[in-house]
Amino acid sequence: MPDISLTMDVALCLAALAAGWIDAVVGGGGLLLLPVLLLGLPGGTPASYALGTNKAVAIVGTTGAAVTYARRTPVDVGTAVRIGVAALTGSTAGAFVAAGLSTDVLKPVVMVVLLAVGAFVILRPAFGTAPSTAPVSARRVLAAIGLAGLGIGFYDGFIGPGTGTFLVLALTAVLHLDLVTASATAKIVNCCTNAGALATFAWKGTVFWQLAVLMAGFNLAGGMIGARTALKRGSGFVRIVLLTVVFALVANLAYQQWSA
Repeated sequence: MPDISLTMDVALCLAALAAGWIDAVVGGGGLLLLPVLLLGLPGGTPASYALGTNKAVAIVGTTGAAVTYARRTPVDVGTAVRIGVAALTGSTAGAFVAAGLSTDVLKPVVMVVLLAVGAFVILRPAFGTAPSTAPVSARRVLAAIGLAGLGIGFYDGFIGPGTGTFLVLALTAVLHLDLVTASATAKIVNCCTNAGALATFAWKGTVFWQLAVLMAGFNLAGGMIGARTALKRGSGFVRIVLLTVVFALVANLAYQQWSA
Protein backbone atom coordinates (compact mmCIF):
# COMPACT_ATOMS: atom_id res chain seq x y z
CA MET A 1 0.00 0.00 0.00
CA PRO A 2 1.56 3.34 -1.00
CA ASP A 3 2.04 5.98 1.68
CA ILE A 4 -0.87 8.32 0.95
CA SER A 5 -3.24 10.27 3.19
CA LEU A 6 -6.75 9.23 4.20
CA THR A 7 -8.10 12.20 2.24
CA MET A 8 -6.37 10.96 -0.91
CA ASP A 9 -7.68 7.43 -0.28
CA VAL A 10 -11.21 8.85 -0.21
CA ALA A 11 -10.58 10.91 -3.36
CA LEU A 12 -9.25 7.85 -5.21
CA CYS A 13 -12.25 5.74 -4.16
CA LEU A 14 -14.72 8.41 -5.29
CA ALA A 15 -12.85 8.71 -8.60
CA ALA A 16 -13.06 4.91 -8.99
CA LEU A 17 -16.83 5.06 -8.36
CA ALA A 18 -17.36 7.81 -10.96
CA ALA A 19 -15.03 6.14 -13.48
CA GLY A 20 -16.92 2.86 -13.12
CA TRP A 21 -20.19 4.62 -13.91
CA ILE A 22 -18.77 6.43 -16.97
CA ASP A 23 -17.09 3.29 -18.26
CA ALA A 24 -20.26 1.23 -17.95
CA VAL A 25 -22.43 3.76 -19.78
CA VAL A 26 -20.20 4.54 -22.74
CA GLY A 27 -16.52 3.84 -21.96
CA GLY A 28 -13.78 6.33 -21.15
CA GLY A 29 -13.62 5.91 -17.37
CA GLY A 30 -9.83 5.80 -17.58
CA LEU A 31 -9.90 9.48 -18.56
CA LEU A 32 -10.84 10.21 -14.95
CA LEU A 33 -9.24 7.39 -12.99
CA LEU A 34 -5.73 7.31 -14.46
CA PRO A 35 -4.97 11.05 -14.03
CA VAL A 36 -6.24 10.92 -10.42
CA LEU A 37 -3.99 7.94 -9.73
CA LEU A 38 -1.01 9.72 -11.27
CA LEU A 39 -1.68 12.73 -9.03
CA GLY A 40 -2.53 10.72 -5.91
CA LEU A 41 0.41 8.34 -5.73
CA PRO A 42 3.54 9.55 -3.89
CA GLY A 43 5.96 11.70 -5.85
CA GLY A 44 8.57 9.70 -7.71
CA THR A 45 6.33 6.64 -8.14
CA PRO A 46 6.88 5.23 -11.66
CA ALA A 47 3.90 5.77 -13.97
CA SER A 48 3.76 2.01 -14.59
CA TYR A 49 2.36 1.55 -11.06
CA ALA A 50 -0.50 3.93 -11.84
CA LEU A 51 -1.16 2.05 -15.09
CA GLY A 52 -1.04 -1.35 -13.43
CA THR A 53 -3.22 -0.34 -10.47
CA ASN A 54 -5.67 1.31 -12.88
CA LYS A 55 -6.07 -1.96 -14.81
CA ALA A 56 -6.54 -3.96 -11.60
CA VAL A 57 -9.34 -1.59 -10.56
CA ALA A 58 -10.94 -1.24 -14.00
CA ILE A 59 -11.25 -4.95 -14.72
CA VAL A 60 -13.47 -5.41 -11.66
CA GLY A 61 -15.88 -2.62 -12.62
CA THR A 62 -15.90 -3.70 -16.26
CA THR A 63 -16.71 -7.30 -15.31
CA GLY A 64 -19.51 -6.16 -13.01
CA ALA A 65 -20.98 -3.97 -15.75
CA ALA A 66 -20.69 -6.80 -18.31
CA VAL A 67 -22.54 -9.24 -16.01
CA THR A 68 -25.25 -6.65 -15.28
CA TYR A 69 -25.76 -5.98 -19.00
CA ALA A 70 -25.75 -9.69 -19.90
CA ARG A 71 -28.51 -10.39 -17.38
CA ARG A 72 -30.79 -7.64 -18.65
CA THR A 73 -30.19 -7.21 -22.37
CA PRO A 74 -29.51 -9.67 -25.22
CA VAL A 75 -25.78 -9.77 -25.97
CA ASP A 76 -24.03 -12.05 -28.45
CA VAL A 77 -21.35 -13.22 -26.02
CA GLY A 78 -19.65 -15.43 -28.62
CA THR A 79 -19.12 -12.55 -31.03
CA ALA A 80 -18.01 -10.26 -28.19
CA VAL A 81 -15.40 -12.77 -27.01
CA ARG A 82 -14.06 -13.24 -30.56
CA ILE A 83 -13.69 -9.47 -30.89
CA GLY A 84 -12.08 -9.41 -27.44
CA VAL A 85 -9.47 -12.01 -28.37
CA ALA A 86 -8.64 -10.01 -31.51
CA ALA A 87 -8.43 -6.83 -29.40
CA LEU A 88 -6.04 -8.56 -27.01
CA THR A 89 -3.81 -9.45 -29.95
CA GLY A 90 -4.05 -5.93 -31.34
CA SER A 91 -3.24 -4.28 -28.01
CA THR A 92 -0.16 -6.45 -27.60
CA ALA A 93 1.08 -5.37 -31.04
CA GLY A 94 0.26 -1.75 -30.25
CA ALA A 95 2.25 -1.89 -27.02
CA PHE A 96 5.30 -3.22 -28.87
CA VAL A 97 5.07 -0.43 -31.48
CA ALA A 98 4.55 2.21 -28.79
CA ALA A 99 7.82 1.18 -27.16
CA GLY A 100 9.75 2.57 -30.12
CA LEU A 101 7.54 5.39 -31.40
CA SER A 102 6.26 8.60 -29.84
CA THR A 103 2.48 8.60 -29.41
CA ASP A 104 2.55 12.40 -29.88
CA VAL A 105 2.73 11.72 -33.63
CA LEU A 106 -0.72 10.15 -33.61
CA LYS A 107 -2.55 12.30 -31.05
CA PRO A 108 -3.50 15.12 -33.49
CA VAL A 109 -4.93 12.51 -35.88
CA VAL A 110 -6.99 10.97 -33.07
CA MET A 111 -8.31 14.43 -32.10
CA VAL A 112 -9.48 15.08 -35.67
CA VAL A 113 -11.16 11.64 -35.80
CA LEU A 114 -12.92 12.30 -32.49
CA LEU A 115 -14.19 15.70 -33.65
CA ALA A 116 -15.50 14.07 -36.83
CA VAL A 117 -17.19 11.37 -34.74
CA GLY A 118 -18.78 14.01 -32.50
CA ALA A 119 -20.08 15.93 -35.51
CA PHE A 120 -21.45 12.71 -37.04
CA VAL A 121 -23.34 11.76 -33.87
CA ILE A 122 -24.77 15.28 -33.57
CA LEU A 123 -25.86 15.42 -37.22
CA ARG A 124 -27.30 11.87 -37.13
CA PRO A 125 -29.73 11.90 -34.18
CA ALA A 126 -30.96 8.41 -35.07
CA PHE A 127 -27.47 6.87 -34.82
CA GLY A 128 -27.60 3.99 -32.36
CA THR A 129 -31.15 4.68 -31.19
CA ALA A 130 -32.55 1.39 -32.51
CA PRO A 131 -30.91 -1.87 -33.60
CA SER A 132 -31.24 -3.27 -37.11
CA THR A 133 -33.88 -5.98 -37.41
CA ALA A 134 -31.87 -7.85 -40.06
CA PRO A 135 -29.56 -10.67 -38.88
CA VAL A 136 -25.87 -9.79 -38.63
CA SER A 137 -23.96 -11.29 -41.53
CA ALA A 138 -20.66 -13.16 -41.18
CA ARG A 139 -19.02 -10.37 -43.19
CA ARG A 140 -20.09 -7.78 -40.64
CA VAL A 141 -18.82 -9.93 -37.77
CA LEU A 142 -15.44 -10.27 -39.51
CA ALA A 143 -15.38 -6.50 -40.08
CA ALA A 144 -16.10 -5.94 -36.38
CA ILE A 145 -13.31 -8.34 -35.41
CA GLY A 146 -10.93 -6.43 -37.70
CA LEU A 147 -11.96 -2.88 -36.77
CA ALA A 148 -13.19 -3.12 -33.17
CA GLY A 149 -10.86 -5.99 -32.32
CA LEU A 150 -7.51 -5.66 -34.05
CA GLY A 151 -7.75 -1.96 -34.96
CA ILE A 152 -9.04 -0.49 -31.70
CA GLY A 153 -7.08 -3.08 -29.73
CA PHE A 154 -3.92 -1.78 -31.42
CA TYR A 155 -4.94 1.77 -30.48
CA ASP A 156 -5.47 0.65 -26.87
CA GLY A 157 -1.93 -0.70 -26.67
CA PHE A 158 -0.44 2.24 -28.55
CA ILE A 159 -2.21 5.22 -26.89
CA GLY A 160 -5.21 4.04 -24.87
CA PRO A 161 -7.54 6.91 -23.85
CA GLY A 162 -11.12 6.45 -25.05
CA THR A 163 -10.79 2.82 -26.15
CA GLY A 164 -14.19 1.95 -24.69
CA THR A 165 -15.81 4.88 -26.47
CA PHE A 166 -14.29 3.88 -29.82
CA LEU A 167 -15.52 0.32 -29.26
CA VAL A 168 -19.09 1.52 -28.67
CA LEU A 169 -19.00 3.63 -31.84
CA ALA A 170 -17.46 0.88 -33.98
CA LEU A 171 -19.86 -1.81 -32.75
CA THR A 172 -22.84 0.47 -33.34
CA ALA A 173 -21.71 1.34 -36.86
CA VAL A 174 -20.52 -2.09 -38.03
CA LEU A 175 -22.97 -4.46 -36.33
CA HIS A 176 -25.90 -2.01 -36.41
CA LEU A 177 -26.44 -2.32 -32.65
CA ASP A 178 -28.25 0.23 -30.55
CA LEU A 179 -25.97 2.19 -28.20
CA VAL A 180 -27.04 0.26 -25.10
CA THR A 181 -26.29 -3.15 -26.66
CA ALA A 182 -23.04 -1.78 -28.09
CA SER A 183 -22.02 -0.63 -24.59
CA ALA A 184 -22.84 -4.08 -23.22
CA THR A 185 -20.79 -5.80 -25.94
CA ALA A 186 -17.91 -3.37 -25.44
CA LYS A 187 -17.71 -4.31 -21.75
CA ILE A 188 -17.06 -7.95 -22.65
CA VAL A 189 -14.36 -6.90 -25.13
CA ASN A 190 -12.84 -4.62 -22.46
CA CYS A 191 -12.71 -7.54 -20.02
CA CYS A 192 -10.49 -9.42 -22.48
CA THR A 193 -8.10 -6.51 -23.10
CA ASN A 194 -7.94 -5.54 -19.42
CA ALA A 195 -7.11 -9.12 -18.45
CA GLY A 196 -4.18 -9.22 -20.85
CA ALA A 197 -2.84 -5.85 -19.72
CA LEU A 198 -3.27 -6.71 -16.03
CA ALA A 199 -1.41 -10.00 -16.48
CA THR A 200 1.53 -8.07 -17.96
CA PHE A 201 1.59 -5.47 -15.16
CA ALA A 202 1.22 -8.16 -12.48
CA TRP A 203 4.10 -10.12 -14.00
CA LYS A 204 6.24 -6.96 -13.85
CA GLY A 205 5.17 -6.34 -10.24
CA THR A 206 3.78 -2.86 -10.93
CA VAL A 207 0.39 -3.12 -9.18
CA PHE A 208 -0.42 -1.72 -5.73
CA TRP A 209 -2.75 -4.60 -4.86
CA GLN A 210 -4.05 -3.33 -1.51
CA LEU A 211 -4.98 0.04 -2.98
CA ALA A 212 -6.46 -1.67 -6.05
CA VAL A 213 -8.70 -3.89 -3.89
CA LEU A 214 -9.94 -0.85 -1.95
CA MET A 215 -10.73 1.12 -5.10
CA ALA A 216 -12.10 -1.89 -7.00
CA GLY A 217 -15.11 -2.17 -4.69
CA PHE A 218 -16.12 1.39 -5.55
CA ASN A 219 -15.42 0.84 -9.25
CA LEU A 220 -17.58 -2.28 -9.20
CA ALA A 221 -20.44 -0.34 -7.61
CA GLY A 222 -20.06 2.44 -10.18
CA GLY A 223 -19.99 -0.05 -13.05
CA MET A 224 -23.13 -1.85 -11.94
CA ILE A 225 -24.99 1.40 -11.29
CA GLY A 226 -23.86 2.76 -14.67
CA ALA A 227 -25.06 -0.34 -16.51
CA ARG A 228 -28.45 -0.14 -14.79
CA THR A 229 -28.68 3.58 -15.59
CA ALA A 230 -27.97 2.97 -19.29
CA LEU A 231 -30.51 0.14 -19.43
CA LYS A 232 -33.15 2.24 -17.67
CA ARG A 233 -32.58 5.53 -19.50
CA GLY A 234 -31.99 4.03 -22.96
CA SER A 235 -29.96 4.94 -26.03
CA GLY A 236 -30.88 8.64 -25.98
CA PHE A 237 -29.22 9.05 -22.59
CA VAL A 238 -26.18 7.02 -23.69
CA ARG A 239 -25.89 9.30 -26.73
CA ILE A 240 -25.63 12.39 -24.50
CA VAL A 241 -22.96 10.77 -22.32
CA LEU A 242 -21.15 9.59 -25.47
CA LEU A 243 -20.90 13.12 -26.85
CA THR A 244 -19.72 14.43 -23.48
CA VAL A 245 -16.97 11.81 -23.29
CA VAL A 246 -15.91 12.35 -26.92
CA PHE A 247 -15.35 16.08 -26.41
CA ALA A 248 -13.67 15.44 -23.03
CA LEU A 249 -11.29 13.10 -24.87
CA VAL A 250 -10.49 15.82 -27.41
CA ALA A 251 -9.78 18.31 -24.61
CA ASN A 252 -7.64 15.78 -22.75
CA LEU A 253 -5.54 14.88 -25.80
CA ALA A 254 -5.19 18.55 -26.79
CA TYR A 255 -3.93 19.39 -23.30
CA GLN A 256 -1.40 16.53 -23.41
CA GLN A 257 -0.25 17.56 -26.89
CA TRP A 258 0.28 21.28 -26.29
CA SER A 259 0.86 21.70 -22.54
CA ALA A 260 4.31 20.15 -22.62
